Amino acid sequence: MKMLQASALYPRRRRANQIGLTLSMVAMVIGLAALLWILVVLFGNGLAALDLNIFLSDTPAPGSEGGGLRNAVVGSMMIVGLAVLVSTPIGILAGVYLTEFGDTSKTAEFTRFITDIMLSAPSIVLGLFVYAIAVATVGNFSGYAGSLALSLIAIPVVMRTTENMMRLVPGSLREAAFALGAPRWKVTTLVTLRAARSGVITGLLLAVARISGETAPLLFTALNNQFFSTKMGEPMANLPVVIFQFAMSPYENWIRLAWAGALLITLTVLALNIVARVLFRDKVKS
Repeated sequence: MKMLQASALYPRRRRANQIGLTLSMVAMVIGLAALLWILVVLFGNGLAALDLNIFLSDTPAPGSEGGGLRNAVVGSMMIVGLAVLVSTPIGILAGVYLTEFGDTSKTAEFTRFITDIMLSAPSIVLGLFVYAIAVATVGNFSGYAGSLALSLIAIPVVMRTTENMMRLVPGSLREAAFALGAPRWKVTTLVTLRAARSGVITGLLLAVARISGETAPLLFTALNNQFFSTKMGEPMANLPVVIFQFAMSPYENWIRLAWAGALLITLTVLALNIVARVLFRDKVKS
């Protein structure tokens, strides 16, 4: 009797398995086709608009011909760079604390809860928050406010990645260091953190890729600037906001510059993700 039931269940399970695999393949093909379509359109329009003048000229005035994205590129690099300088030590130190020092404390539990909220919060909400505390109170937009908004997006990414990577380090490695008489801070910095170094760098690169194309926070904080400026205390041009504004304009050269800016951000994020994947692969092999 049991043999008959098993023989009847086998074809049914095989059909269910084939249906599941077929649906998965169809979903994968649809997703890859949509992604390929986006990339083809982006590279087709972006490469046609990309030239040396993009990096030598500033954004043009309405109705004028030519122009480039020099001020937006430099502004984005400064804003994102400062955000990385702020978020990297905070995220790494917080991840180290959650793993090595306060793993079971109520503070760690509360920190993880806040981190989950920040990871899932829309970026526009963080932008409005920074606008309320750093723009409306001061009375002007600035690159510093934009960096602060991007830092709030990057910190939970770096923190969570650091915590997860350090948890992958075998406990026997820590025990061996303790057995040699090393204090906890040396075990954490010279043993555990060094062993998880590739994973931590991967998290940092992914955080940079995440904030590089954020537009909503910068609309409420850094705003934009038609002219070249390196003063972080004033409104600064940046690629995401320039793309947002130029893409909806009626001027052909502005639309062309928007395609070029979108391609630059895409290539930057693609390069960062490739580097992160390579580092993560090396970590897994080791």
